[in-house]
Amino acid sequence: MTDETTVNSPVSAPLEAPALLAERPEWIVISKPAGWHTVARSGASAGADEGASIIPTVEEWLRTQRPEHAAIPEAGIVHRLDLGTSGCLVAARSVEAYERLRAAVGSAAGARKTYLALAVSGIAEVGSFRYYFVSRHKGSRKVTVASEGGAPECGRCRWQVQKRLVDGVHDLVEVELVGRGRRHQIRAGLAHLGYPLAGDALYGGATTVHTHPALHAWRVEIDGEQVECPADARFTG
Repeated sequence: MTDETTVNSPVSAPLEAPALLAERPEWIVISKPAGWHTVARSGASAGADEGASIIPTVEEWLRTQRPEHAAIPEAGIVHRLDLGTSGCLVAARSVEAYERLRAAVGSAAGARKTYLALAVSGIAEVGSFRYYFVSRHKGSRKVTVASEGGAPECGRCRWQVQKRLVDGVHDLVEVELVGRGRRHQIRAGLAHLGYPLAGDALYGGATTVHTHPALHAWRVEIDGEQVECPADARFTG
């Protein structure tokens, strides 16, 4: 499974390691760097795309750094971030917490996830979308976006512009997922509206400066507690 098109080679430079952001009795939040897979991938596709076999995974990092996660499915990780997406990633500390939190992140009333995105300039100050996202259409890595579809493919977002960047090319947009996220929901949804993300060649974004889609999982709210992961220089404008 290839999450995106990237310009740089996965072995071209040392990658930043994940870091612990918060630790509670049932869960932790870690900072996932861009360029890391969330979980290990199996099957024929795992090593076929973009040197996938040498790209590190947060799942393996957790199993190595925190042995308590070794016996939990996917090391306790309860949601996904794309290869090029950085930011907050939630992992449960027990099998029981894993099941509970998996349900929470899929509920509109459960965990809240807010992202920062650099989108092509001109998007409305506030807005929302409700689309249907179908993966792997005719073997493509891209997700197909439609206005109608089945409930399992439905994805909703709402956004507000934080800043119109001085370059005049991109806007810094705060995007909240509503309910469980679909694959490439923010990337494909904003591109469908005409505002692809910087660095997202797969959906029409310019890659002259950004080598990954400029998307950062900025904040997560779980069990009534907010955890934030500071954004890197890509989002300072």
